[in-house]
Amino acid sequence: FSSENLSQLHMVFLHFQLEFPDQTFPLAHMRAELLTAFKRQASRPSKLQRDVAAVLTRIGWDHTFEFLTQEGLSLGMAQPDSMTAIEVDGPTHYL
Repeated sequence: FSSENLSQLHMVFLHFQLEFPDQTFPLAHMRAELLTAFKRQASRPSKLQRDVAAVLTRIGWDHTFEFLTQEGLSLGMAQPDSMTAIEVDGPTHYL
């Protein structure tokens, strides 16, 4: 598998965990490799996402841009302490 394939399989793994919590993902033995590949993928925030983040900053909503969760998900804008996140649909989103 290519790094991009492994990264996409990590997303499938996360979805599988949410949808079928009592079942074992067929590639569970590759979990660490999938997560590593996913974390290596560079985030590609859209112009719209950058614009929204700038407006939120201007109105005083302090946040982290492209916050990375333990699971490897990149949240567009987040306040980790309050467990609040905002996602903006740009040209591509996978989950």
